[in-house]
Amino acid sequence: MSKFFINKPNGTKRNGISKWLILIISFGLLSGFWATIDPTIPIVGQAKTTQSKSKQTKKKSSSALKSYTQAFQNSTTTLSGTSVEANMYFIKMDYWQVKQATLNLNFQISQLANRATSDITLSLNGTKFYSFRPKNRTGLQTKAIKVPLRLIQGENQLTISGQILNKAGSKDYRLAQTPANWLTIYDGANVNFQYILKPPTTAIKSFYAHFSGTDTIAYQNSYITVPQAASNAELTAAMYALSGEARTITTENSQIQVTTYQDKAAQAADYQMVIGTYDHLPARFKKLLSKQQLQQNAVIKTVYQGDKHYLIVSAKTGSLLKKASRFIANQELMQETRSSTELVSDQTRTYTSSLQYDGSYQLTSSDDTLTGAKHQSSTYFVSLPVDRTNANGSQIRVHFRYSKNLNFKRSLATVSINGSPLGSKKLSAAHADNDSLTVDLPKGKALGNSFTIQVAFDLEMHDQTSSDNAQTPWATIESDSKAYIKSKPVSDLLLTNYPNLFLKNNTFNNIAVVRPAKLTKYDYQTMSNIFNLIGNYAQSNTGNVQFYTKTPSKSVLKQSNVIAFGTPQQNAFIKSLNNKLYFKFGAGDKGFVSNEKLSIEHQYGQNIGTVQLLRSPYNARSGLLVLTAGKSSDVYRASTQINFQRNIEQYKGDAIVVDHDNNHYNYRFKKHKSVDDQANIKTVLSNNSQLVIYLAIAIAILILIAFAAFLVLRKNGLMSRKGRRHE
Repeated sequence: MSKFFINKPNGTKRNGISKWLILIISFGLLSGFWATIDPTIPIVGQAKTTQSKSKQTKKKSSSALKSYTQAFQNSTTTLSGTSVEANMYFIKMDYWQVKQATLNLNFQISQLANRATSDITLSLNGTKFYSFRPKNRTGLQTKAIKVPLRLIQGENQLTISGQILNKAGSKDYRLAQTPANWLTIYDGANVNFQYILKPPTTAIKSFYAHFSGTDTIAYQNSYITVPQAASNAELTAAMYALSGEARTITTENSQIQVTTYQDKAAQAADYQMVIGTYDHLPARFKKLLSKQQLQQNAVIKTVYQGDKHYLIVSAKTGSLLKKASRFIANQELMQETRSSTELVSDQTRTYTSSLQYDGSYQLTSSDDTLTGAKHQSSTYFVSLPVDRTNANGSQIRVHFRYSKNLNFKRSLATVSINGSPLGSKKLSAAHADNDSLTVDLPKGKALGNSFTIQVAFDLEMHDQTSSDNAQTPWATIESDSKAYIKSKPVSDLLLTNYPNLFLKNNTFNNIAVVRPAKLTKYDYQTMSNIFNLIGNYAQSNTGNVQFYTKTPSKSVLKQSNVIAFGTPQQNAFIKSLNNKLYFKFGAGDKGFVSNEKLSIEHQYGQNIGTVQLLRSPYNARSGLLVLTAGKSSDVYRASTQINFQRNIEQYKGDAIVVDHDNNHYNYRFKKHKSVDDQANIKTVLSNNSQLVIYLAIAIAILILIAFAAFLVLRKNGLMSRKGRRHE
């Protein structure tokens, strides 16, 4: 064996060929060594192949780049004052590897604003990252701004603050504060994400994150599937699972559909929750479950086949299957489960924790600081549970600090609700480090489920012309500022209050669902629409839902809020209700006939769907929701009006009619809207308190007159009898 050395100890030289041979071999060895440490460095002789693979990888990564646009959950809002501020929120999925985020803002400022001095600043999670001046034109403006990726968290608060300044006149360039200092932020503002999808692990929590992700749902990539001829227990389990997903979904335009295993759209989706008793499962899933585990438990198990991801939910009995679906409807449990298989027994605690609404709302999660002289304001959005409205005694308490260099004779803080001032307080040097303002909400005035609270400061300086930065005034709204909302249940049996009657204590209020014996694809879509909205507001998974294919017993009907859907031919229960419906079927049960609210042509009556919210004939304090038409496709068409809050809020009555041209009409048939007669009487008395007082006085006077007359007659009678005795 020959040995090669670069240098001999004694200095002996090798010939030229040996030197070159040594160098070549050494270089090859070194290249192999570094390639082992860093695989991105190509090995000699493989550069062409590696370069080809690199191109393929780059091409694959580029094709994997996804896009999702998330709209802010805000309505069009106008902010007034020289300095204004509003907060909006968006989320980022944990499984996104974000490459770029772009904020798209739609806004308009006062036509009188000075474009050279007005500006808008954006902050993300308390860190300012972009400022700009509006374009020198009037009308709606749009702005696309790249958001620094380092600032993005899971849940994000975007603050838009503006300094909208007007000129006092053509020759006087002092900045003036007038009602014309305003900034309007329009709905439709959004954040667009460009990202690469991180694949899910086999952990149940990972599947759950992907399955319920906003982008997955928006692209209709999530489905809940049941057997073709699903039993009532399987449908109940599916609705529990759907409701659990619906309450966590942040999108207002997308939902998860419940359908059958055979549905082609579901088979094409990347994520599928497969629910069914063991005997009804497809054979390819049956063999993946342990019969031993199924003896006493329900099984929840992730199964990935190629690029398809499944969560199998199965049990031998319907009761255990429903128990497993309550586990799925518990967001906390699903987010905590790291294993790929979860066993659920009768003893498993699946109920959701008490959370959400405790009577108070924190206005801001972190201190909000407003800087600059004159009028400064910050706006907060408050949302009540859907089945509640504010009652008398509600208050807003704002805790704040401010600078000590103000003109305290003219500086004050003001709290407003929906643009109407509730109360103000003068600022003082003595309380600059710790001040607060508590105001009462308007008595006897319902503000609805959501409203805006604005906290404004008028920070006046002794010398308004001073440009010294050290003199810049400021005010900070503390994070412990809260709205204390005393709320009361709403008992109106109208669509304005739907689905409140079907909820109690934030969960299902004993719902009996009477469905067709044989379900069409439209019936599955109808069910999905119904429970998407109900589930959206059911904050707990402890309520009861039960499906029926035949008319339930009288005791069930008396104790339940009832939902019935389908055609009279499909659903005998709806056929039996015909004489109680607002819109009734004619002979043959194929179409509706005219009533006092709508004249219906024969053919037109066969091509409309209806939603009818009735007072239950079995219990006057319960509701009966009927979705029906001559065809199941028209029943589904009607259900599209009660699947999202933005749809149902259009209707004020108790009946909806939808035709094939997507015309939808609203009608009211009930004279008395309350399901609680005692509450109704209290309301009447409260609204007519003066009339009640006058009536009470009148009754008292009548009683006194009657009593006086009685005494006079009695006295006269006694005197007459005495006279007769004397004679």
